[in-house]
Amino acid sequence: MLRCRPPVLGLGAVGLCFPTKRCLIKSSKIPNSPLKPLSSRISFTRDLPGRARSQLNTRSLLSGANPSSTATSAPAQQGEEVEILPATNDNHGGVIVEMKDPMDSRTFAFSLRASLEIWRQQGKKGVWVKLPIELSNLVQPTVEEGFRYHHAEPSYVMLVYWIPDTENTLPVNATHRVGVGAFVMNDKREVLAVQEKSGKFRGSGVWKFPTGVVEPGEDISAGAVREVKEETGINTEFIEVLAFRQSHKSFFNKSDLFFICMLRPLSFDIRKQDSEIEAAEWIPIQQFAAQPFAQKHELLKYIINLGLAKAEKGYAGFSPICIKSAFTSRRSCLYLNTRDLNQPS
Repeated sequence: MLRCRPPVLGLGAVGLCFPTKRCLIKSSKIPNSPLKPLSSRISFTRDLPGRARSQLNTRSLLSGANPSSTATSAPAQQGEEVEILPATNDNHGGVIVEMKDPMDSRTFAFSLRASLEIWRQQGKKGVWVKLPIELSNLVQPTVEEGFRYHHAEPSYVMLVYWIPDTENTLPVNATHRVGVGAFVMNDKREVLAVQEKSGKFRGSGVWKFPTGVVEPGEDISAGAVREVKEETGINTEFIEVLAFRQSHKSFFNKSDLFFICMLRPLSFDIRKQDSEIEAAEWIPIQQFAAQPFAQKHELLKYIINLGLAKAEKGYAGFSPICIKSAFTSRRSCLYLNTRDLNQPS
């Protein structure tokens, strides 16, 4: 039987066959068929537990193969079909496979193997396979084909594979975590300070500035305002980024960017966060700076000095401005010294 459908791979008696037209081969014996399924074939050795070895038997594979078919067929016996995995081209000569439909691991492994051969012949470079948590059964066969983990999120894992025998130029996973610390001082020269219930400061009696981690998709300015509100109940207005610190080998060996932010209080009645904060108070800046820990910890000393320099000496930090891009409709924030930028020459 011969019927047209998206590009597939036929498994015949002599190996894996790539039809020259987009038709499904249901049997390796098709009398008077206009197709020449054996004109370009790949045979796979299956004696290795990991990634299968493959050999190209003749000329290049489908010159017009479209790597966006749906993989649904289980390869097993002569005459069964194998469909290449659904994929889209990325902007750097690679392909992205985003699996959504359930599939048994054996079918997936054979389709992935066949797809890699097609992409290799098409000159593709990087292959990205995104597996949702519901398809975790496909992780092992993907790894066994030579893929490595790239990153994971709560709902999926991303695996990658570099096809050519050249230097791997795939970008690494996100390298930094972004944190914020808030310097908030009222007209009485009192700073907003907290004592934490958990972490390295638990039970130490040390007063510190409100801090936290910026959430995905959140601007630094918004993250600082949110953290102050969550920990102390104080409403604030973002003024500037006073400075930032970069450190390495931090949370899960990631690097860390910590932005020191100046905020103006818009309310003054404290309502602390019971789950994380032991105490929250307005403390005179000199009393805060006199803490033994503040005397020893250089970062805390700099935060105090930067905040006072901004309040008393006109220190210029970095304010956010919204900018447009030529590549996307999304806007982003550029943090810069607007005072000096706008000064006349």
